[in-house]
Amino acid sequence: METCKFKLAKNTLIGNRYLVDELLGAGWEGEVYRVSEILTKKSRAIKLFYPARNKEFKTSVRYALKLEKLKHCPIVINYYSHEIIKLKDQRIACLTCEFIEGEILGEFVKKQKGGRLGIFPAIHLLYSMVRGLEEIHINGEYHGDLHVDNIMIQKFGLEFDIKILDFHHWGDSKKDNRDEDIIKLIRIFYDILGGAKHYAKLSPSIKYIINGLKRGAILQKFKTISHLRAHLENMDWSDAI
Repeated sequence: METCKFKLAKNTLIGNRYLVDELLGAGWEGEVYRVSEILTKKSRAIKLFYPARNKEFKTSVRYALKLEKLKHCPIVINYYSHEIIKLKDQRIACLTCEFIEGEILGEFVKKQKGGRLGIFPAIHLLYSMVRGLEEIHINGEYHGDLHVDNIMIQKFGLEFDIKILDFHHWGDSKKDNRDEDIIKLIRIFYDILGGAKHYAKLSPSIKYIINGLKRGAILQKFKTISHLRAHLENMDWSDAI
């Protein structure tokens, strides 16, 4: 987490609408807080963008429009509003979204036996992420920086109820970034199974997906996220049980 620049204390008033409850995180673009609506007491998440990294509000507007475009994707958090507020004598973009109850994937995995997931839950989690990301890709978008610390688990069972956070915008082609999403997903799968320490012991069916994390081999097998989804739906992983 980057060093906070706003450093808002609990109960700081934001835009005459919210009171700060706690800092949730800070990154390159800005800071995310859990806040409460003054009248309803409902919890919300707000992202405050650093002015130096949001010239003419282009970054925050692009972020808001992407969330609005993807509002029908269950894996994407609900977006409520984009407004400009006055904070510390500066005009700051404030993006308001739903507050997600749950646990960050990286923290969830650390609590499991041996600090990793078993084959069965790991495959089900991968499948949930793939299905969610497939909807984003079908809508012509991408995430841009998937890792275990920006995936939120809300429900853990036969299926995972997950949300992804922190969409990124990169200047190169969307096709390249959708490819990168696939690579990052498989890297997450590798990590939650225990990484390098346990890779040699994995079954052939699981190694077939991971491909030693070789980008070319992965993208040759899974040219799109839909190819990976189809493989997961039809694979025989009895050798992994």
